[in-house]
Formats: sequence, structure tokens, C-alpha cells
Amino acid sequence: MSAILFDLDGVLYEGDTAIKGAADTVAWFTKNNIPHLFLTNTTSKPRSALVEKLARLGIETSSEQYFTPPVAAVQLLSSQKRSRLALFVPKATQAEFSDFDTFDQDMDMVDAVVIGDLATNWDFSKLNRAFRLLMHNPEAILLALGTTRYWRTADGLQLDAGPFVKALEYATGRTAVVAGKPATSFYQAAASLLAEQNSVYMIGDDIRGDTEAAQHAGFKAIQVRTGKFNAGDLELGISPDAVLDSVADLPGWWQQHVK
Repeated sequence: MSAILFDLDGVLYEGDTAIKGAADTVAWFTKNNIPHLFLTNTTSKPRSALVEKLARLGIETSSEQYFTPPVAAVQLLSSQKRSRLALFVPKATQAEFSDFDTFDQDMDMVDAVVIGDLATNWDFSKLNRAFRLLMHNPEAILLALGTTRYWRTADGLQLDAGPFVKALEYATGRTAVVAGKPATSFYQAAASLLAEQNSVYMIGDDIRGDTEAAQHAGFKAIQVRTGKFNAGDLELGISPDAVLDSVADLPGWWQQHVK
């Protein structure tokens, strides 16, 4: 049996509106006992909030079905015994790091500076404080909860965490440890939560962060024409294993092409 990893924003919903047919698609995979997880770079909401959001859109899930950058980050920090953190993530997401000690003053000695999507809450002061914390301790890691460049909101495209991570990399001369997409380790860690499968598929709207990254991790990738997709994406030299108009077409495609 094969398994499927669902991206959320741009695949199952756009903003607060469900993609037509998304609920029926997830229900079909559940009914047919096909292993699946929800894989997202969203760092503005904890898993409990994602469960509630999808429920409002008619999709029933549980927190255990989500693999998010904060979950991956906690695993990594625990394995490296890094306990003193500076968090640059939305307040609601800070709950995912409740087992760690947190600090935010310029001269604090921290083990890791964690960067998520602060959206319009980013300002020079915050970015400079993250820079100073990293420079104060050369042993501290810059931990990025994904390096997505941008995403589509109700009022247009919006910068994600990636550009801010790149600014800190340039200023400090360090390379970020990435705990979300497009890191191969993120995809492989998600797949490890599924029972051993013949093959794993990823369905997403981001030609680089979903399609290309999933293929680099050894998965097959399905590109949808919703969310941030634009026609020029298919001219970048990246070849999805399938291109669907939307996630609503996935059950029919799966029955024809996946054994």
C-alpha cells in the first residue's frame, strides 16, 4: 500500500475557504484506510488550531495526524540537548516549546534561535535581536521552521519566514538548520511516522517547497493548480509525477495510477 502526505494551505484550503471537494477527498482516503498525514510549514498556529480549522471546513482530523515544523524542531532540539531557546514565532505556536527555557534579551546565552513566520509582526528590532543573540553565542544554532519564500493570503502574496532566515544567514555567516519544508530531513521524518509503505506521495501547490523537495526526499510528487501555483511553474525544469486541477481530482487519479 502507498501513503499520501497532504499539504494544507493552497491544497485543502485557501485562507479560510475550503478548496471545493477537499473534504470529500480526505474522507475517501480515510474510508479506504490509506495511510496519510498532513504536512505543513504553517508556524502561525499550533496543531490544535489546525484541527479546529479543518473541522470548520468539514474535514475531521486529530493532532497526531499533523507533522509541522515545530514538532520536527522539538525532536531535533531534544536530540541535541539544546534547552535554552530564543523564540521568534507567533505566541500561539510558543506552546509547542513549553518544555524548554526561553529567553529574548540581546545578551542572553541561548542554545538556539528559532525563526518562524511572524508576518507583519516582524520589525527591525526583532530581526536585530535575533542577530545579536546568535552573535553572542557562536555555538547557538539558527533553527528555521521552514524557508518558504512566500504564500498566498486573502489579499495577495505575502512574505513567509524564508527571507528573514536568509537575512540572518547572510549577517551571521551561518547556515540555518531547517526543521520544515523544503528540508529532506523534514519529509523523511514525516514518512517515518507512517507504517512502512511501498511508496509515499506528496500533494502540494508549491513547485519547489512541495514538489521538488518531496522528489529530492525520494517521494513521488503531485502538483495541484490551486494556491500559489502559476502556469510558469511547469517551465522551471521541475517535473511533477502528476499535475491535477485540484485535490478533488486525487481519488480518481489514485485509483487509476496507484497500486
